Amino acid sequence: MTNVFPSNLAFGIFDHLDEDGRDIGRQYEDRLILAEACDQLGFYAYHLAEHHCTPHGRGPSPNLFLSSVAQRTRRLRLGPLVMLLALYHPLRAFEEICMLDQLSGGRLELGIGRGALPIELGYFGIGADAVPGRYAEASEILMEILVNPMKVGTLCYQGRHFDLNDVPLTLRPHQRPHPPTWVAANRPESAAWAAANGTNIACVGPSSSVRKTTDAFRAYREDNAGAGDQAQFIGLLRMVVVGRCDTHAYSLAAPAYERWLKSFQFLYELNAIPTPPNLPLTFDAAVESELCVVGSAESVRKALLGQLEVAGANYLLCQLAFGNLPLDASLYTATNIQSEIMARFG
Repeated sequence: MTNVFPSNLAFGIFDHLDEDGRDIGRQYEDRLILAEACDQLGFYAYHLAEHHCTPHGRGPSPNLFLSSVAQRTRRLRLGPLVMLLALYHPLRAFEEICMLDQLSGGRLELGIGRGALPIELGYFGIGADAVPGRYAEASEILMEILVNPMKVGTLCYQGRHFDLNDVPLTLRPHQRPHPPTWVAANRPESAAWAAANGTNIACVGPSSSVRKTTDAFRAYREDNAGAGDQAQFIGLLRMVVVGRCDTHAYSLAAPAYERWLKSFQFLYELNAIPTPPNLPLTFDAAVESELCVVGSAESVRKALLGQLEVAGANYLLCQLAFGNLPLDASLYTATNIQSEIMARFG
């Protein structure tokens, strides 16, 4: 097993912005306060999921919310994880990406993907059979013009879903050659594609299972010297709650997970769709499957470092706010991650 050396670790925030039972404006403000705190604590980035027509995501326009995050922070990087490209015209996506990268002073981390639940796209009139083709064309167009928009100058593309003729490109991202890109990768073949395209990956699941994906990612980069010059992030997602002791942490995390789970299941139940087989249906199952890491600062530190090493990951995506966790609890967890892990190993 290839060790993940602590000096290589980085720490970020992942968020669904799932419904917490309170006023939505208050929830937005609390998340901005959390982002400000994470900026001051030295977290690397804030990643926001995109969901539609469900309490599982109160941030259906991630770039809009992240523009507020950009104005409330100074160093914290930010971006969608992932931007559902099948819902976007690629020209519109490009313009939003350029704006957010410029507004943040070059802090955008761009996650792209198809989405996990086709019914969300179906509400916009995009059938499940059309999603792969729309995503493939949109991502091809987007990456071509992001790499060097001034070289491209005008956009021309003829495909099944998009037909663009001599469209002038008058915006550009702040970062050169383009903002770092991300994909969710939970299979070895998707990890190999990400490595081939110089893309960071975010993984979720038991660390021993994630290892197969991260090994494929590293193997491609080792076998292909031209896969990318810069080191890439191999992210592991965990819901994290630190309490004064294990019992206190469990008392906070258990009801919060149950509320998060209810929001996650909303569209599945509404449309009589089976939930994913790997979804933990109880809090105990979430802890057993390593989705949730909960306890005292010491026990959380040991668990997270162990899981990162087994998974072969070098970036911890901490979901600090979920369900009805109070803001104070999320801030306490963030502070302890900084003092107990980041300060020692980051």
